[in-house]
Amino acid sequence: MKDIAESVRAWHRDGRSFAVATVVRVSGSAPRGPGAALAVSADGEAVGSVSGGCVEAAVYELCRAAIGSGQALLERFGYSDEDAFAAGLTCGGVLDVFVQPVVPGSDPAIDAAIASLASGTPLALARAVAGPPDLVGAGVAVTADGHHGGLGGYAALERAVAAQARAMLDTGRTGEVVLGPAGTPCDDTGPDAATFFVEAYVPPPRMIVFGAVDFAAAVAGIGTFLGYHVTVCDARPVFATRRRFPDADEVVVDWPHRYLDTQLDRIDGRTVLCVLTHDAKFDIPLLERALRLPVRYVGAMGSRRTHLEREARLREAGLGDAEITRLRSPIGLDLGARTPEETAVSVAAEIVAHRRGGSCLPLSATAGPIHHPAGRVHGDAVQPPGRPDDPDHPDHPPVRHGLLAGARP
Repeated sequence: MKDIAESVRAWHRDGRSFAVATVVRVSGSAPRGPGAALAVSADGEAVGSVSGGCVEAAVYELCRAAIGSGQALLERFGYSDEDAFAAGLTCGGVLDVFVQPVVPGSDPAIDAAIASLASGTPLALARAVAGPPDLVGAGVAVTADGHHGGLGGYAALERAVAAQARAMLDTGRTGEVVLGPAGTPCDDTGPDAATFFVEAYVPPPRMIVFGAVDFAAAVAGIGTFLGYHVTVCDARPVFATRRRFPDADEVVVDWPHRYLDTQLDRIDGRTVLCVLTHDAKFDIPLLERALRLPVRYVGAMGSRRTHLEREARLREAGLGDAEITRLRSPIGLDLGARTPEETAVSVAAEIVAHRRGGSCLPLSATAGPIHHPAGRVHGDAVQPPGRPDDPDHPDHPPVRHGLLAGARP
């Protein structure tokens, strides 16, 4: 719900009922991944998206119906050859969408999740999207040291779900968990199995741009557009100013390596580091540290000659092949970029490809699904183990427009 947080918080604060439709599973080619959400208020206002347009109208009507009935449901949408006008994904993928009505103050787990969106407190929300009828729609919200909500008479299952959700919160992951009634992991074929969709609400990932140059202003802007919390750092106060970097969340005057040393508790496996200083006295001490940290991406600007000189200095500093091969240098994809804005697009494209496992080739030159399955390489969501991603696979669950087996209102 992070994408629709502002509207949902306002509805909740005003005591207005609403419904949230969330993508909980994706197979094949689909425009949006697990966690994408569309919310509809009781008076018909809609925010967000689950498919980029393919099935929005149908999901909107499901939300309206859920508000009226007060019942949660799980719906599957896929491409229909028999009826080209049926609500489906013309890109050939399959989406499972969970629709849950919300009455402010009636569900402690949902209330806690919405409060976390306002406060920024890390929280994971686990909701039963399939399983015994009396369980579907129930949820647990966990923080680092407690949990809200519950699963009624399923005490062992509740403890297991809370533990799983807390583990996923630690790593910022979103995905499905399938458990038996005793809380033990299982497949989803048993009559008593329950499927939970866990969403981790954590602060946005960080992008730290080192070097207060013109290219940095453009990279900071596109980083903000991609949803990063952007910091620009440079040791030169005359260049590192808020006026020059209006799109950055923070502008810091400090030596890059020294600033990085102060941020070790605020960076994680989602953090992106863009080194644009193009000056060895800044670059080498910084990269010597950065390439040893468990961050997602480290890129450095410079010519190929600069890269070779930089690599030699890093080896002299004690870095080996494992660390140096992590460095994306020269930074960005080969787009023929010239301007700072074009260069920023090049850098952003490489970051997205690295995160999502893209080939960096033109789509017209490749075959297969356009959208990589979430979790396959670098995605934030996790596909259920053993579930074929290809809807044409003989073991793939059948596509139908309607309620999924095991998920009843």
